[in-house]
Order: sequence, then structure tokens, then C-alpha cells
Amino acid sequence: MLGKFTSRNDIIPLFKDGMTIMNGGFANKGMPERIIDLVLESGARHLKLISNDTGDPNETVGRLVHEGRIDKVICSHIGMNAETVALYGEGKIEIEFCPQGSLMERIRAGGSGLGGVLTKTGLGTMMQEGKQIIEVDGENYVLETALRADISMVRCRMADPLGNLAYRGTSRNTNALVAMAGDITIVDSDLLVEMDEIGLDHIHTPGVFIDKVLAD
Repeated sequence: MLGKFTSRNDIIPLFKDGMTIMNGGFANKGMPERIIDLVLESGARHLKLISNDTGDPNETVGRLVHEGRIDKVICSHIGMNAETVALYGEGKIEIEFCPQGSLMERIRAGGSGLGGVLTKTGLGTMMQEGKQIIEVDGENYVLETALRADISMVRCRMADPLGNLAYRGTSRNTNALVAMAGDITIVDSDLLVEMDEIGLDHIHTPGVFIDKVLAD
């Protein structure tokens, strides 16, 4: 039953200073909390975080902000986390804001081998500053470049030894996209199951995208 099931001691050394990490989850739901523990244990610092948000203060992914491990965040908002807001206001953390739908499409593009996506979201606003504007059939679009990470961190309900994943309810949120966009993708699964236990029709993320599943 081993396959991609991996011990915490083999995962911790993967996190290095200066890495880009991508976090699945949305407003503290479906977040890979046990993998966040391992990031903290690794001691890695000066990280760039790609995440829908930064959670609540010192909760879920907000723990990485609280412990001073993050230098930059690419996200859709930080309003839930007063610590992130304060650090941003003090110039101690860099934030790249991206509209939520555009952020997800950038991650999808990164996972699909595309260079980016064209969108009208943010066109004519401050969100287009510094970005390339491309004309298609007489219409202008903002080019939102693809996003990938050195390590993607994903939470799911069930994982089998091949790394096939199934999610439950709203915890699927951003995880299925994040799983595709990491050079290494590590999974925090509620349940570890045997081969064929998930069932082909219920696999949401094929194991080809997954490198390691936390097994202890």
C-alpha cells in the first residue's frame, strides 16, 4: 500500500528558503494543515506564497504569515487576516492582488502548460498596471500570466497509493487546480485508501499530478 504514500520525515527536507509554494483551500476550508505544519518544521523562510487568501490570523495558512516565513503573497484578498493587512501596511510583506477568477485561471494555465490567459477583468483599472494588453478581433484584453510553484500543497478527502484523489463538498474549492500546478505536489488526505477503493468515476485528480501523499 506504499506507492506515493510518504513519511513526514521525507517531506520536511523538500521545503527550502526562497521557494514558491502554492496552497489549496479557501477561507480556511480544505487547507492542507498537516503540510503547513511541515513547512514550519522545515524552518524554510523567505517564501513566496500563492493562495486564494491568507486565512485567519495564526490559523491554517495564516500561521506561515504569523511566523514570518512569507515575503510575498499572490492572492485574491487578505481581508480575513489582520496580521497580513498590518504587515502589508508596514511594507514588511509584498502582496500581488489578483481577481479571484483570474487567479484560478492563472493556476489552471500553469497546470495545463499554457503561458497565461486573456481576460477583460481589471481592464481599464489599476489591476492592469504593469501588464500586457493584447488586442484580439478589435477587443482589448489583459494578459494574466500562468502561475506555477516549486511545491503545491493540497488537501483531499481520500487518496490511494497511486495518488488518485477524491474531494468532499466545498473542500474541493481550489485544491484540484493547485494540484496540477506544482513541480512537486504533496497531499494531506483525510483518508488513505486501497487501490480501486475510490472508483474511477469518483477520481477528481488523477495520480499523474501527485508526487507524495503524507502518510503519518
